Amino acid sequence: MQAQKPLFDRPSGAVLSGSERLLDAPGISIDRMPMLHVVLDRFAAQCSEALRPLSAPPAFFSVDQIVARRVGDVLDAFENRTAIGVFHAQAWDSRILIGVDHDFIFTLAEALFGGDGGEPPFAEARKLSSLELRLAQKTLDLFGRSLQSAFAAVSDTSFKLERVETRLDFAVVAPRNSFCVSAKLKLRILGRNGELFVLVPQAALNSVRQQLGRSLSDEAVVRDPAWTRQIEEEIGRAEVEVRGVLEERHFTLGDIADLKVGGILQLKATAGARIRLECNSEPLFWCDLGQGDGFYTLRIDESITRERQMMDDMLPR
Repeated sequence: MQAQKPLFDRPSGAVLSGSERLLDAPGISIDRMPMLHVVLDRFAAQCSEALRPLSAPPAFFSVDQIVARRVGDVLDAFENRTAIGVFHAQAWDSRILIGVDHDFIFTLAEALFGGDGGEPPFAEARKLSSLELRLAQKTLDLFGRSLQSAFAAVSDTSFKLERVETRLDFAVVAPRNSFCVSAKLKLRILGRNGELFVLVPQAALNSVRQQLGRSLSDEAVVRDPAWTRQIEEEIGRAEVEVRGVLEERHFTLGDIADLKVGGILQLKATAGARIRLECNSEPLFWCDLGQGDGFYTLRIDESITRERQMMDDMLPR
């Protein structure tokens, strides 16, 4: 009999927790959390917006990779050339990491102090200066707020920056052999590249696994508030034409052929008849005809519903 493949690729003798079994094998199933892609795409857009006050050259972020890996493997990939923000997610009772590599910080510092990308990129392997650390802390704080805004559609939680670490040994939020979701984002600014990563431990995902597993087709609430507001403003400024209809009559083709200049068309409407206000042939309101300052006026009396319009059309004329 063939042995069953374990849910997790762990050292022999390790015991699976109940939460790990729920999240499927191996580790975490990204495909079962479609909303995670939506959240991270919004996070990339929010990061670009957050850097606008700091950098005159535009910064472009794009999601490069979303994977389920062990915490230690993610951190080891950066080889101490990164500044990592440790954030506390109070609603999840957990901590997450947001990190930026040295190339990111060096390039952002150059853009902040008026660089145009004409100089060769700084490639010296050294520790960050105190000014660069302050810039990293400011940037990571902005990114934490951006991630909070991106997650708002699925989870109302705040990400509070507790500290910034430059040594991976001190950036501990979960056991190194435990699973996490790691997202890597690419930064493009001044013609150069930098990297940003987000690490969310499995324990934190347990709190929002159900929300992240919702179908994209059902997520009408997931939208960019700024973009929605701009669309509403643009639609509100669009010009439309309305017309008031006193009465409608039906003619035969012969009646139309007999029309002559000076002819009179008899209408059944009176001065007290109600006027139908239309837009693009769609009835909107019943109005009363009036006059003021030498102009005809329409006073809106009641709205026209489709049910009411259908009943009026059925009545004999």
